[in-house]
Formats: sequence, structure tokens, C-alpha cells
Amino acid sequence: MTTTTIIGLEVHVQLLTDSKIFCGCSTAFNPTNPNVQTCPVCLGLPGSLPVMNRKAFELAVKTALALNCDIAPFTKWDRKQYYYPDLPKGYQISQYDLPFSDDGFLEIEVGTEGGETRKIGIIRAHLEEDAGKNMHDETGRGTDSQVDLNRAGTPLLEIVSQPDLRSPQEAKQYLEELKLLLTYLNVSDCNMQEGSLRCDANVNLHIHQDDGHKIATPIVEIKNLNSFRNVELAIEYEIKRQLEEWERSGKKMGEVPKETRGWDAARSKTVPQRGKEEASDYRYFPDPDLVPVTVSPEFLESVRAGLGEFPADLRKRFNGEYGLSQYDARVIVDQGQAFASYFEEVARLCGDGKQACNWVTQDVLREINERNLPIGQFPIRAAVLGNLLERIIKKQISIKSAREVFMDLLAENPDRRPISSTHIDQIIAEKGLALVTDTGELERAIAEVIGKNPKAVADFKSGKQNAVGALIGQVMKGAKGADPQTVRALLIEKLSQ
Repeated sequence: MTTTTIIGLEVHVQLLTDSKIFCGCSTAFNPTNPNVQTCPVCLGLPGSLPVMNRKAFELAVKTALALNCDIAPFTKWDRKQYYYPDLPKGYQISQYDLPFSDDGFLEIEVGTEGGETRKIGIIRAHLEEDAGKNMHDETGRGTDSQVDLNRAGTPLLEIVSQPDLRSPQEAKQYLEELKLLLTYLNVSDCNMQEGSLRCDANVNLHIHQDDGHKIATPIVEIKNLNSFRNVELAIEYEIKRQLEEWERSGKKMGEVPKETRGWDAARSKTVPQRGKEEASDYRYFPDPDLVPVTVSPEFLESVRAGLGEFPADLRKRFNGEYGLSQYDARVIVDQGQAFASYFEEVARLCGDGKQACNWVTQDVLREINERNLPIGQFPIRAAVLGNLLERIIKKQISIKSAREVFMDLLAENPDRRPISSTHIDQIIAEKGLALVTDTGELERAIAEVIGKNPKAVADFKSGKQNAVGALIGQVMKGAKGADPQTVRALLIEKLSQ
């Protein structure tokens, strides 16, 4: 017997608009002041009429194009009927049979090494409005539940994948790549803590029996997944639970209905919530208050022109143009568009992509993480770092001395004042860090060190190659700013005479 895991994800993305999708209320995250960003439209009061937010539609189309979807020339709005306390109208304005986009894909890297990619199909991406938020008393001291409708009417883009994912790890990789793409497109901030990116996972198993028969377990939709790690953990748990349920039920899973379960992170398990709804349960019908949308070729081209470079394309370009490994390119690109732009400017200015990569992924990334700074607020701008690295490449300063300059630049700038390349000149001059190019001076320093260390010289001549290390260190102290490689070569030459 073998099993195949079948996973499809439904991702809800809050779009970066100032106002809601069908009214002018603010979309700002405002949990401390509930029910103040509302109006008759998003409260569902009788007689109120919705008007579509053009910006929301543009951002949705931008995302769908980046996901390789077909864009429908004609799309309409539908009412999805269901009741929850945070949905005052009793229905949600969504899209049913004529979504504005469908049939796309997102390419993801699979495995831990990278390099191998797989296309995950996108069934559809459609627009809808968000509901409000139910707030329950979780202290155990009471049973109050309250409703905040600030979020009601916020524009959501629902991206529904094909059931092409085959493991919890692939599901996480898909979400990470999707989030990265959305942030590069600047269509959403994807802040999961604020609810800007939410995910439901549909999971079931195909069990291949030894006699050649295949049995599919009922599809379970998992809700309340508020982090990528929880998506991974919930799917792992559900795979194990469904297999155990199949073995326990006498292998008669056809009688078990589809189910919606919630993820309980505290107990690390899924818990039953309700039976899974079908489309017929929602009694969809066209919204009579909203006109359909016709999409022109000119509109599509204008949106396509603003797409920019996608993360996957940027990684490939960094591989080829700057000679970066797949790992290094992913580290840089995954930090975000501003970080990737910082690296590229440093690489262009210093003329050495690998040198720029080493500094940006190690020194710069370490410092911004320790200081909890976005790259845009990092005191050492790309132009200054590029200038410093150019001096290494031109043999004007050693890597060790450059790191000393780098740390001094940060130490002298507690107020995040702008740093210029003249600061580099000052530090190099004050500390005497410029590389010594006068071989006569180096030879005098080497002769002095050799004369003071007869034992180390004898050890080297007797075959102990490591003895030269201590001598190099002493020469470097005596001739500050000397190039270690040059010192080593001259020392070995003198000792071999």
C-alpha cells in the first residue's frame, strides 16, 4: 500500500487600497477603535448601493497576470448567501461562475537544494469583500462575543490553487513564493498578523492498495491557519489523522462526508467545526446593484506594463549576471525588493558581484537584523558600501581593514545621519589602514620579525608550515595596512633562501 497526499490551497489576500472595495471607508488596520471605519454600504443598511473600487480591480488584475492567468473580457459580481454575526448583510459580494481570471500557474522550487522547479496550477483568482471580525472572550471569565466591522468590505483577492501540491513542505514553499511575488508587485503587505494574508488548506489522501484499487479519503478543509509554519504542521497532522481514520474505519471512507476543521495551534491538532459546504448551499445569484466589468486590451496592456521584474526572474538574472549561486541569489531576493536593489547597486558600483554578495548577505544582513532596521534605513547606503568594496578590489585596502572601516562607520552614526565616501577616507587615514605597496618597507619589517623569532624560523625550515602564520601576524602589526597575501609570499621567499 502506498499513499499520495493531495493538497490545494485557498489564499485570501487583502489588497493595498486606501478605501474598501464598494465604499469609501478606510481600510487601515485599526483594532483598538472598533466599528469606526463603517458606513451604510459596509454595514449593509437598506437602500445603500455599492460602487466598485477601480484600484482594487487593477491590483487584482496585476496579480492575476503575474500568476499567468487568463483575464476574462467580461466579469460580473455575485451574492454568496450565508449568515455570520460579522456579515451584517447576510451575504458576501463575490464572484462565482464568471471570475475575472482563471487557468494560471505559479512556479516553485522543490526540494532543499533548489534548481528543480514545478508548476502549481491556479484554478482561479477572483475578487470579493471581506467580512468583519468576531472577538471572543478567551480569558475564561466570561462568555462575551463582540463584533468589529472595521474590516467588513475590505477588498480581498482569493487565489485558488489546483490540488497539485504533494507535501506539507511544498505547500509552505508555494505560500512563501506567492507572498514574495505579491510583495514585489506591491499589491499587498501580506501581514499575516493583521489578517492581510490568510490561508485555508484542502487535504485528502489517495490510498493505492496492493490489489490496484485506489481509495480517496474525504476532502478536509483546514481553517485558522495564521502562519506558514502552522500550514505545514496542520497538513502534517491531517495526513496522519486521515490515514489512521481510514485504517480504523474498516477502510470504508466513502460513507464519511467532507468536513471543515480548524487548526488548534495550542494542542497541535485539527478539530471538527462543521460539514463542508457546497456551492449550492450558498445560493449564488448575480448582484443586482453592481454592473458587470468589461476589460479592454488597452487596460490589460497598461497593467502589464507596470508588472516589473518577478522574484523568480530576478534570481535567474543574479545567477547569470553576477555569478551568484542559487542559494545566494535566493537569500538576496527573498529579503525583498529593496534589499535586492541594494545588492545590485553595490555590485554595479564595485564591479564584483560575488564580493558584493558576501558583504550584503553577511555583514549588512547581520547588522540590519540586529538593529531591526529595514534596508532603506540602514546608515551605510549602497553607494558608500560599493565605494568601500571597490577599494578592496583595487588593492587599496585589505578585507580585514575594510571590515574595520565598516564597523567604524556604523559606530560613528548612532543617529543614522547620512554617511558619505569621505568618511571612508578619514577612517583609513586616521588608522593607517591603506595597503602598504612599498615592498622595501615590507622587506624591512619582515627582516626584523625574522631576526626576533629564530625558533619560528627554524620550525618552518624543518617542515612546520604552520609556523609562518605567527610571523605573518607580527609583520602585519609592524606594517599596518600590509596585504596578508603579499606578506605571506615575501616571508616564504625570505625563509626559503
